[in-house]
Amino acid sequence: MDPLGFKRHDHSSCITEGVAAVAQTCAEEGLQFTPVRKRVLEILLEGHRAIGAYEILDTLRQEGLGSQPPVAYRALDFLVKHGFAHKIERLNAFIACAHPGDAHAPAFLICRSCDAVAETVTAQEGGRLGKAAEATGFTIERTVLEAEGVCPNCQGAAG
Repeated sequence: MDPLGFKRHDHSSCITEGVAAVAQTCAEEGLQFTPVRKRVLEILLEGHRAIGAYEILDTLRQEGLGSQPPVAYRALDFLVKHGFAHKIERLNAFIACAHPGDAHAPAFLICRSCDAVAETVTAQEGGRLGKAAEATGFTIERTVLEAEGVCPNCQGAAG
């Protein structure tokens, strides 16, 4: 899959399609997609960059949706638990899932210049890590693959 995070495009369609996909999954699975959870997802979808919980909380506070850290953290926990968002460990921040509803092992490409994050997928079972786990009898339940570098937009700006 081609990572969308580095391509210039209309983010409003990402927001519309992302929210619709999550709303549909929540309806099918009987999950509550509250206004705060929806707004946090919209914030994450706005720019394809990892956003910290306190930055999200600042936006929620300005919009009158809550001013205490648990408000943001509960919404983020819900989104991450159900695969609608991911935590970027390297940045201690969050990003909306680029492939909601698809079973996949995400891998993240993080630009050290502009903080853009692109999500792509990796082969968990067929890759080296999967083969090593299989050889030892280990069952992988979760992986976090993050690569840091410079995105095509920043490379072009530097040249």
